[in-house]
Amino acid sequence: MASSKSRQRALARAKTERQIARRAAAARRRRQWQAGIGGAVALTLLVLAVIWKTGGFDPEKIPVAQCSWTPVDAGDGVKDVGKPRTNDVVTNGVKTMSVALTQGTVTVKLDPSKAKCAVESFTYLAGKKFYDNTPCHRLYLGSLLQCGDPSGKGTGGPSYRFPDENLPLADAPSADPSADPSAAADNTVLYPAGTVAMANSGVDTNGSQFFLVFKDVKLPPNYSVVGTIVGGMDLLTQIGAAGTQPGADGAVTNDGKPKTEVNITSLTVTDVAPQEEPAPAPSASTSAPAASSSASPAPSASASSKS
Repeated sequence: MASSKSRQRALARAKTERQIARRAAAARRRRQWQAGIGGAVALTLLVLAVIWKTGGFDPEKIPVAQCSWTPVDAGDGVKDVGKPRTNDVVTNGVKTMSVALTQGTVTVKLDPSKAKCAVESFTYLAGKKFYDNTPCHRLYLGSLLQCGDPSGKGTGGPSYRFPDENLPLADAPSADPSADPSAAADNTVLYPAGTVAMANSGVDTNGSQFFLVFKDVKLPPNYSVVGTIVGGMDLLTQIGAAGTQPGADGAVTNDGKPKTEVNITSLTVTDVAPQEEPAPAPSASTSAPAASSSASPAPSASASSKS
């Protein structure tokens, strides 16, 4: 009888010891968890304090993207070579773009202060050899040559688009259209010979296509002016003089592929020495000299867009 009671007391004591051990282990785990949470909170507060002291929460010090690149869905003529940087973009000085054509080299002064994102895009795509061995697919009004589409169809470009910059300003229409009805209907400006501008398919749809103006031409004020031709105008004039290929029905047209095949063999963009003064980008005017071409459909980077 005494032996049975001793066993019961031993079992009860063992059970109590197990309960005490479990409670002690649970308490240790709880203390460890609380210590971990406390350490994480302390570290977070420390990081936030450092950010606050260095002005990280100051809206004026938070970096804002200088250029935005909108993705373009993959499709016919779209060539994906990534995207340019969005910050630390060059916004002053001048760059030289050398466009080596089958007929010779055209040299362009690019102005980042007026079209920083377009110049950044040219620089990036040139570094990727995007333009090398691509056709200049369009000669327009015997006044401008359009290039920059790897597909040669007028619908291609990189896998991104970017907003318009440095658009020519049209004069305000007359308050009394009856005084000059033609002025009220004419929504064009002069793009002087020597202008380099971006082709597009609508508002903020710039990609890789651009046009080189070698004869004064009037167009809608919808095309970002990025620089000035400073060499090779004679080559472009010769290409323009040869005219365009006849249409499908054999009819003569002033808007089509150059009769003389024109290809970009290479395109490079380099910085100009600081002491060199940038060539001013041509400004547009609503009045064109007598030699100017008349306005008609404008350069488009998409076959679906109407100029």
